[in-house]
Amino acid sequence: MKSIVLALTSALVLSLAFTTVAAVEKAATQATEMQTVTLDVQKMDCPMCRITIRKALEKVPGVASASVDYEAKTATVVFDPEQANVEALTAATTNVGYPSTVKPNWQR
Repeated sequence: MKSIVLALTSALVLSLAFTTVAAVEKAATQATEMQTVTLDVQKMDCPMCRITIRKALEKVPGVASASVDYEAKTATVVFDPEQANVEALTAATTNVGYPSTVKPNWQR
C-alpha cells in the first residue's frame, strides 16, 4: 500500500511539474517583445516640461516606461507594440502642448 501511495504521489508531482513548465513556456512564447523609441520634443522650454511630457506618455496604454531628457529635448519610451504605437505616443505629447517626432534612426 505504501509503495502504491508513493508511486501515485510521484506521478502527481511529475504531472504538476510538466504542466507548470508547459504553462511557463506558453506564456513566454506569447509575451510580446517590448520596443523602445526616442522622440524629438523640440518645444521644451523649461526643465519642468519634462514632467508633463513623461506623465502624458506614461498614461498611454502599453507604455512600460518613459524618460525625458530636457537638455537633449528627447523622450525615450519603452512600450508594448500590441497595445501602443508611435502615433499614440506622439499624439500624447502633442495633446499636452509638446509636439514630437520620431528620431530618424528608429526602425519599427
